[in-house]
Amino acid sequence: MMNSFTDLDDAGVAAAAARAGADVVRDLYGRRLARIDKGGGDFATEADVAAERAILGVLRAARPDDAVLGEEGGRQGAADAARQWLVDPLCGTLNYAVGSMLVAVNVALREGAAAVADPFSGDVFRTDGESAWVRGEGADQRGDGADRRLIPTSASRLVDVNLDPPFPGAPAFRAVDLLARPAFAEHFRPRVVSTTLALAWVAAGKRAAYVTDGGDLSGSVHFAAGIALCRAAGCVVTGIDGAPVGQGGQGLVVAADAETHRLLMTMVRSRE
Repeated sequence: MMNSFTDLDDAGVAAAAARAGADVVRDLYGRRLARIDKGGGDFATEADVAAERAILGVLRAARPDDAVLGEEGGRQGAADAARQWLVDPLCGTLNYAVGSMLVAVNVALREGAAAVADPFSGDVFRTDGESAWVRGEGADQRGDGADRRLIPTSASRLVDVNLDPPFPGAPAFRAVDLLARPAFAEHFRPRVVSTTLALAWVAAGKRAAYVTDGGDLSGSVHFAAGIALCRAAGCVVTGIDGAPVGQGGQGLVVAADAETHRLLMTMVRSRE
């Protein structure tokens, strides 16, 4: 069965790998799981490790010459490999550990195809093409045997804001300050999901935008899949400084449309 993965294109491989990880995350949910301390209050669980193992199984079968950068296992494969997969097997580990189902499984080929799986809804959000970092190439949502085109919209007015440390943009930018601005409350309603599943929700029209502090997140195992998905769906994606992600941009401002992005950037840049 594993050999059948070689017949898939990169988008299909990303989706199959994310689904394999999601199956493990769902199967282990609710069990008493050992924790692996990473320091600084961060940790992984047995589910993180097992899900990454399942994802690697698909990637090795489908693309044996590619390298992998995994959240738990680090770099694997040939150092001079031309292609690298970025894997976050369980984004939202703290949510998961306390019994919350708000988690995501992220798989992305660096500057290529990507997929984000929701283990509990069964949905897999995936790019359509192989050059997912090209805005508007297309993305879809697959679940319950049906495919649905991802169409971003700001109609919900819900903006998900990542409040997890570190905060490299402080004091010039702090997400908590953004939420306190009267202009934010006038136009939007804040949400804090604490998982990059929220990026898939922007692509799918369930969120108007997503904002996080950080450095260049284009090569992050946590964010690469969501960035690719949002770009493919046609979202506006920049750093909090307005620079293109991957070209020195800091953090992320991902919006369903240009007007939502403009409003958020006005608030981010204001220090009143």
